[in-house]
Amino acid sequence: MSENQAKVIAYIEENQAKLIAGLAEAVEIPSVSGDASFRAEVYKMGAWLKNRLSELGCEVSSHDLGMQELDGQEVQLPPVIVGSIGKDTSKKTVLVYGHYDVQPALKSDGWKTEPFELVHDKESDRLYGRGSTDDKGPILGWLNVLEAHQALGLELPVNLRFCLEGMEESGSVGLEEFVVQNKDKLFHDVDAVCISDNYWLGTNKPCVTHGLRGIAYFKLLISGPAHDLHSGVFGGVVHEPMTDLVSIMSSLVSPQGKILVPGIEEQVAPLSDDELKVYDAMEFSISDIDNSTGSKSTISDKKSDVLMARMRNPSLSLHGIEGAFGEPGSKTVIPHKVTGKFSIRLVPNMEPSKVVEAVQKHVESEFSKLKSKNTMKLIPDHPGKPWCTDPKHWNYEAAFAATEKIYGVRPDLTREGGSIPITLTFADALQKNVLLLPMGRSDDGAHSTNEKLDLSNYIKGTQLLGTYLYDCLLYTSDAADDMQCV
Repeated sequence: MSENQAKVIAYIEENQAKLIAGLAEAVEIPSVSGDASFRAEVYKMGAWLKNRLSELGCEVSSHDLGMQELDGQEVQLPPVIVGSIGKDTSKKTVLVYGHYDVQPALKSDGWKTEPFELVHDKESDRLYGRGSTDDKGPILGWLNVLEAHQALGLELPVNLRFCLEGMEESGSVGLEEFVVQNKDKLFHDVDAVCISDNYWLGTNKPCVTHGLRGIAYFKLLISGPAHDLHSGVFGGVVHEPMTDLVSIMSSLVSPQGKILVPGIEEQVAPLSDDELKVYDAMEFSISDIDNSTGSKSTISDKKSDVLMARMRNPSLSLHGIEGAFGEPGSKTVIPHKVTGKFSIRLVPNMEPSKVVEAVQKHVESEFSKLKSKNTMKLIPDHPGKPWCTDPKHWNYEAAFAATEKIYGVRPDLTREGGSIPITLTFADALQKNVLLLPMGRSDDGAHSTNEKLDLSNYIKGTQLLGTYLYDCLLYTSDAADDMQCV
């Protein structure tokens, strides 16, 4: 470990209270991107980051992405914040991506603390608050690294570029086009990309991630009567949209998680013996999933099956029904129109267009079997492709080495079950290696109630990011980004 590395690590360790205070400021801004009534707070969060980056020596610019329709009104999209520090052509240049928007959260959802107040639970040493781990904690980790260098009077070992968006939790609207349009302007000198927006496989051992599942999201609309009806008058008299919808949605996936839509699982690459050994060797137990879910509900009790279900196999999940009665109490209404929402997580070898085609064919077939006089329409969102890269690259070697220095163990090499579509955009548009270097643990509850970030992960994760930048100097191998995975 170099002298400067050691100084940065020590600074972060000695200034924990300051680091926590900075994260608290960010968490207190309820930057919920999916609700128009919170859009001003998303702008506020972007301005907070722009100001903080400027204070830390970055050249910062804010980029307008235009308008969007949200909650029945036209609203301005949150800006992309682009930061730059260092122009030394003899150094590598690393692009850091993060997002400053968060999921909705209300105390009444079941939070034990106020969601937009960072609470340090001293007994568990956890930091509770919406955005603590997704993704404000990791963004603050990078800012903490800048602050350490500024306070210590040290020059950064690499040039850094920042691309911070405010719409990740709502589909990253406008960001893909922005990156493509600016690949030869704002990002022309980038050598590699680092993203900290995912999580450890379990709760004990860090990991480095080289693959993500993609996503295809669908809305299935069933329409019937012109308005809601009284079931005592019209029950058994008309074809009910809810009945049709439930019937079709139950035909999509089995209770054991098997996708029932023909033409989906057939696209998945066969499992080889060598690949199976990779999953068997990972440090993971079923209890990691149980602790994350607060239940014992895994479909399989076999470690490799669970890991493959999360990483290398597609999945189909039912998310909700819009238009149905969902309030407390009893209401004997027949909804006149309902929309079912579901998604399929995609893996390498799966073509999004073929997935959409297969789902369309299946729901049309199932609807025709019902002999219903209602109307059905499938509305697919723009799908996000899966991403996977060969980790034999200096970017990954630096991450492996840095993790060993901070945590004393070589990290597991994983693929993540979630989707970060912009990852593939960076890889394709910039033609550079993309690394996922997580800060948080699998039980952080990123989109759930009581989202948290363990203090040790925040501090060590910040140290890891700083150490990684120095270790980028040590490696020069440039493996092809050939999308091959194991």
